[in-house]
Amino acid sequence: MTAASESNSTDFLSRASSRYWLTRFAIVRWVGFIYAVAFLCAAQQIVPLVGEHGLLPVGTYLTNIERYARSRGAAFAEMPSLFWFGHSDAALVTWAWIGFALALVVMCGFANSMIMVALWGIYMSFVHIGQDWYGYGWEIQLLETGFLAIFLCPLLDVRPFPRHPPPVLIIWLFRWLGFRIMLGAGLIKLRGDVCWRDLTCLTYHYLTQPIPNPLSRTLHAMPLWFHQFGVLWNHFIELIVPWFAFGPRIARHVAGMLLISFQFVLILSGNLSFLNWLTIVPFLACLDDSLLSRCIPGALAARVERSRGAAATPGLPATATVFFVVVLVGILSLDPVVNLLSSKQAMNTSFNPLHLVNTYGAFGTVGVDEVQWIE
Repeated sequence: MTAASESNSTDFLSRASSRYWLTRFAIVRWVGFIYAVAFLCAAQQIVPLVGEHGLLPVGTYLTNIERYARSRGAAFAEMPSLFWFGHSDAALVTWAWIGFALALVVMCGFANSMIMVALWGIYMSFVHIGQDWYGYGWEIQLLETGFLAIFLCPLLDVRPFPRHPPPVLIIWLFRWLGFRIMLGAGLIKLRGDVCWRDLTCLTYHYLTQPIPNPLSRTLHAMPLWFHQFGVLWNHFIELIVPWFAFGPRIARHVAGMLLISFQFVLILSGNLSFLNWLTIVPFLACLDDSLLSRCIPGALAARVERSRGAAATPGLPATATVFFVVVLVGILSLDPVVNLLSSKQAMNTSFNPLHLVNTYGAFGTVGVDEVQWIE
């Protein structure tokens, strides 16, 4: 590559990055909110779940892992966690509250890569010792989302609108995450329960889902045509709309709004912990400042403009780091893509100990036992 073409590539990325100041602001704050909820849950529940006298004591679990791996170092490499260095009840609770406090700092608008690394590392430590209680898809999804958020922030600058523009390639990686989440969920339905193909799943899904919401009863009582349309809309959102996340601006904006609104519908109709709130994050990356600036107070918009005007060109280390992350995610995406294409698709699976790039899916089967019992 010549010096001129290198310069042109850098200029293109710089111009593209200038459109995502508010996008970065929204993504990082939202990730902070999800971390805060996750760590607050851990602070309240981790001791009775995996504490010294918990349902699945972490001490016993780590001992068994070390025995299986045949050394502490090999066990740590397979399952990295701060709790290899101490897992008393006090340590569990202390790390949960530290994570919660850092998440609140991010929510308040102050974040850099160091803080985001700390949040990611602490939460991964809980996931790796959480056993059955942390074996759900939203746990590894939060880790992948949190990993990408590390590189959306500057290394040290904690200001809400730092001098360095958001790396547009990381924005694209968020879209790639959202694409895999939705396509995985859509394909597992088509390959799984026949009710997704004959359009009958929603006639009983609202009743048999893990934790119904108050609105679930009303939705369950809707007529058959409503449920059939709901299944068709689900297929449209999960299988068709995600492709437009990589399209031109207007198509991308429409796709982003459809995907975000779909998550709010799921939130209103059922309760899957923070899964749907978390899934909103990658779809914020479909929106840019041309849209978001219309939805914020004038003072905030003016602040963004000042940040753009004083923007600094990213240095070589920052640029190299972003390119390294893109290549890493590309390589680690091979297994998830193969899984998506496979007739034996697996849901919510990690392919590396750090959960950097995973495969996702939801409701490949829809339970009917409760309906049969009621009838």
